[in-house]
Amino acid sequence: MVKKTRIKDIASACGVSLAAVSRALKGQPGLSDETRQRILSMAEAEGYDFSRLRSGRIKRLLFLLHRQHNIASALPFYSTVMLGVADACRENDIAMSFQPIGPDDSIAELIALHQPDALICAGYLEAEILAGLRKILLPIALVDLWAADFPCVNPDNYHGGFVVTRHLIEQGRRKIAFLGNSQHHYSIRQRLEGYQQALFDAGLSMPQEYRTEMPPVKDIEQALTDGMNKLLALPQPPDAIFAYNDVAALIAMRACTRQGFRVPEDIAVVGFDDIDTAAWAHPPLTTVAIDKRELGRDAFRLLLNEEGERNLLLPVRLVVRESSSGGLTPLRSPS
Repeated sequence: MVKKTRIKDIASACGVSLAAVSRALKGQPGLSDETRQRILSMAEAEGYDFSRLRSGRIKRLLFLLHRQHNIASALPFYSTVMLGVADACRENDIAMSFQPIGPDDSIAELIALHQPDALICAGYLEAEILAGLRKILLPIALVDLWAADFPCVNPDNYHGGFVVTRHLIEQGRRKIAFLGNSQHHYSIRQRLEGYQQALFDAGLSMPQEYRTEMPPVKDIEQALTDGMNKLLALPQPPDAIFAYNDVAALIAMRACTRQGFRVPEDIAVVGFDDIDTAAWAHPPLTTVAIDKRELGRDAFRLLLNEEGERNLLLPVRLVVRESSSGGLTPLRSPS
């Protein structure tokens, strides 16, 4: 069996980076003519299969996810988004690979290992990662994130935050805390703004300590538990918790139980995302449902539609369960 020459082999033979080899093979700028020619000559001498280079049509797609989105708090959401992307790739005969990334990684070199023709990036990414992606010169779509100069698809986080908070107000709750305030995550900021708008419309004002700050940390479960314990220890604890996602809401319910608060009799709890475990919780969790698989498929469509819509907003719906009392409520746009 003939061994295939990889860009790693060419990089080693030429004494250059993987990113440099990728740029040379794809005719991208950023190399001197001498370096480019040396790489191409070596590739030809080593028998590199130039037919693998993209020629207009996407043949290989790379799905990027921040390392911070660990299994406990994020993969119940992002794994389904990724399956939606995988569905679209399979239907279009495109090979898909996955790569976790972080701000300390060499983004260009990690991407070059996969030799993709396009990228889909999901969830929170630091500004330095986005700056690195702008230099890649490949089609890129963002999902569950917004940034200038990139096509983006997001659930309607603002509207979801609005309707789930309005639901709590309609249930008679007047001390509604937000668990997961963050200036780092686009989706959380949007959910927080929807929460604040619903409170404003109802003439309610919450004290600052009712909005807990969740800094980017590895042990997000402990940070959420600490945040809930602070809320429950207040002289006037909240009578409702809007958690930024379902995993946070489940942690909130556990903290309530440990400290003797009943859900929903003493404290109503609601989440966001409608992951599978939301319906299995005790009590079942009220949440905002997102078609996560469709979110992934929409991100793929953005890659193929360069002349069309660059910012897609996916509708959401409120699912009311026992954690806030009541039955299923259809989503209505705020008037």
